[in-house]
This record gives sequence, C-alpha cells and structure tokens, in this order.
Amino acid sequence: MDFVSIILISIGLSMDAFAVSITNGAIISKVTASEGIRIGLFFGGFQALMPLIGWSVGIKFESYISTLDHWIALILLSIIGGKMIYDSIKESKDHKDEIACDYAAGEKKCLNNKTLTILAIATSIDALAVGVSFAFLKVSIISTISIIGTITFIICFIGVMIGKKCGKLLKKRAEILGGIVLIFIGIKIFIEHTNILSNIF
Repeated sequence: MDFVSIILISIGLSMDAFAVSITNGAIISKVTASEGIRIGLFFGGFQALMPLIGWSVGIKFESYISTLDHWIALILLSIIGGKMIYDSIKESKDHKDEIACDYAAGEKKCLNNKTLTILAIATSIDALAVGVSFAFLKVSIISTISIIGTITFIICFIGVMIGKKCGKLLKKRAEILGGIVLIFIGIKIFIEHTNILSNIF
C-alpha cells in the first residue's frame, strides 16, 4: 500500500474521533492546549493500538484467504465507511449527545480519564477491522500505526481547539467525509489488486 493511501486511511479513521473531539471542545468551559493534548493522546493511542490488534489476528489467516485480500479490503472499508455516513445522518435526526456526563455537587464532569477511555475505544473499533485488512496488504504495520496514531492525535487536538466555535456543523461533515474516504480507499485497493481497469480498457 502506498504512502498516500495510508495517509487517507488515517484521516478517514480519525474522523469519528475528530467528531467526538469537537464535541469535547464544545463542552469544556475553558479550552487549553494541555487539554487538547490529553484528549489527542487518548484517541491517537487507541487509534494506533486497534489496527495492530486487528493485524495480529488477520496475519494468522493470511495464507488461507490471501487470494481474497482485495475483496476483504473492499468489503470492510465499504461497510465501515457506509456505517460512518449512516450513523452521522441518523444521529443528526435523533439529536443524540454521545458524551456521557456525571453530575456531582452541581458540577458537570464529562472528560475524566474513564470517559475518555470509553470514547477512545468506541471510536477506534473501526480501526480494529481495518487492521485485519492490513494483514492481507503490503504494509509495514509499525510505520502504518505510527502514522495513524500521529494523524489522529493532530486532528483530535485541532478538533478540541475549534470545537467551541463551530462544533455541530463540523462534527456531522467530518463523519460523512471520513466515510466517503474509507469507501474510496476500499475501491482503490480493489481496482489495483484486480487490474480491472486494464482488463476493461
């Protein structure tokens, strides 16, 4: 897999975490750089860990289904991308708030480490499935997850910083964009591995 595809996958995968980071930024009374770094580290860390776990599982079955690698990548990325788009549209209709908050002595606490861990795991499940597809593609898993983690950290940091001003608008568009990017990458991998265009033309 080429470097550009890895970058695009990283951006696509980070959109869920970016959307939640925007929401986090919107509910923090005072947004600081240290808070943005803390949130970015949580999301970036789990976003890098999950593909590694998925890759470790997938690599065990590589010899059995290597001839279907392009189909696996296409199906997984399309399902994940489609789900991101669907969830974004459905959520906007339901008006749900994905941040669970605790209220103690009249104080609203939404972003403790426990809450961030839950959110980071929830937004990185897609990366677990993508990690499985990495096992059937020519990727350096360490450099790939490093790129995914770094890009997610940067994007989430930015999300927290801008969340206070334009959270709701960017949140929905980010999830839809992320879904489209993942579907596009799935199609790109399928075309490259099957040489379908060269066979047609």
